[in-house]
Amino acid sequence: MFHKIKNVFPLSDYKLSVQFSEGITKIYDMNPLFKKIPAFEELKNNTAEFSNISVDIGGYGVVWNDRLDLSCDELWENGVQVDTPFDNLMAFSDATELWGLNESTLRKAIAYGKLVNGVDVCKFGKQWIVSVNAMEREYGNRQNRI
Repeated sequence: MFHKIKNVFPLSDYKLSVQFSEGITKIYDMNPLFKKIPAFEELKNNTAEFSNISVDIGGYGVVWNDRLDLSCDELWENGVQVDTPFDNLMAFSDATELWGLNESTLRKAIAYGKLVNGVDVCKFGKQWIVSVNAMEREYGNRQNRI
């Protein structure tokens, strides 16, 4: 299963903060990679290049340039999960993809009171956010639905 990446931020000491669509943040240490894969030495010698990281199209990895990238699986498996105030929150679009639902299903769940605004869901501007706990309570475990 792919763990799609929503955001990535370079940190000090050649670490990356990676936010996944599942509402989980992990810290990935690049230092062991510098020893294993010589191509990544380029990033260690150029902090501006290291900071010039972005999420690959589709969220299946991160990229620096045409030659250097890391897959979402590598970042997920070898990253260390950290607690943030935004853990277990996800956009409706991510929730519907993970649970195999339509956004209209979630909007109806709010209208019918199955998902409570301000408790289970919240709207920020035009974006609805839902908690993983609420999704699992109403729609079951996401691994069973993929």
